[in-house]
Amino acid sequence: MTHTIEGRLPLAAILRGLEPERAVAVGEALVEAGFDIIEVPLNSPDPLASIAVLVEALGTRALVGAGTVLAEAEVDALAAIGAGLVVSPNCNPAVIRRSVGHGMVSLPGCFTPTEMFAAIEAGASGLKLFPAEAASPAVIRAVRAVLPPQVPLLAVGGIAPDNMGDFLAAGADGFGIGGALFRPSKPLAEIATDARAIVAAFKAARAG
Repeated sequence: MTHTIEGRLPLAAILRGLEPERAVAVGEALVEAGFDIIEVPLNSPDPLASIAVLVEALGTRALVGAGTVLAEAEVDALAAIGAGLVVSPNCNPAVIRRSVGHGMVSLPGCFTPTEMFAAIEAGASGLKLFPAEAASPAVIRAVRAVLPPQVPLLAVGGIAPDNMGDFLAAGADGFGIGGALFRPSKPLAEIATDARAIVAAFKAARAG
């Protein structure tokens, strides 16, 4: 099966620290709020277990996979459980190629034009500008002038509803949302409320 990011709301929920026993409940709340890209970083507790139950419960409604993917062997393990998404903090062409070879969406972390074009050459599905809080909308505006327009660019790191508009206006396509959405101790009702607010803010900012 070949996975794609096309047609999805370009908002990725980053669930760092998610425990397997909470995974389905949190995932259901996020999908109900409008998220359909869900990332469980591999430095979470038993991440493959969480991803596996999310794929089983939500695989037809959301693109589910892992973040903080650093090695080809990790990509293979994710493919074996049906994950469709590989997100990395860095640009590793071998990881990108392995992900694409499995039919998975590859979103490598990039910060410079050199990294961005290396990722595109390796076949990345899109680019993750990381850490976005160390950049600015002006950086996105500058790189957007030279990047292929069909390549999605998601800003990740320090993103919240109040700064989405500036990044979108500069040329970002979407965002990865972590701390503003989820932490392990956060009650499910609060996660659901914040998820709805973030989706609404994104749609309002994108509408202009």
